[in-house]
Amino acid sequence: MDETEFWELIDTTREAAEGDPEDHAELLVERLLQLDPESVLDFARHFEARYNRAYRWDLWGAASVLLDGASDDAFDYFRCWLIGQGREVFEGALHDPDSLAELLDEFDDEIDGDGEELGYAADEAYEQLTGVVAPDLGIPAAPAEPEGTPIDFEDDAALARYFPRLWERFAEE
Repeated sequence: MDETEFWELIDTTREAAEGDPEDHAELLVERLLQLDPESVLDFARHFEARYNRAYRWDLWGAASVLLDGASDDAFDYFRCWLIGQGREVFEGALHDPDSLAELLDEFDDEIDGDGEELGYAADEAYEQLTGVVAPDLGIPAAPAEPEGTPIDFEDDAALARYFPRLWERFAEE
């Protein structure tokens, strides 16, 4: 599976789920079950590589603005959700996290921003196809600490300064 096929699977299942993250994960598992186990592992490698790339302080800060705070787990699930938004949103957010203010049509922190189940879709499909747990993917692990300069997520003034467009559009008043 190449990168284009990976993003096509993400996009078509998200569109069919009408943006609902839980439905998206279910549809993704269904689509992955139509593939051979090695293709499912290829998908998992693509997903995990992007998940690791998104382990950055600036994206965590953006998640904190969107979610009105983001714990370690919330940021993990946010990164899965961000991948689920497709290539344009994902790459745009990596280039400039504040651009999420323009890249997202809407954001409801009750349903958006949590793609935990997307993170398990390939593992679930692989296990259903083979009856065994997916093997190690053979890609480098995420760094111990996020990349970049730490941001104080408790400092509203700093968040507003780092993410002026996100803050203006999405910050809880």
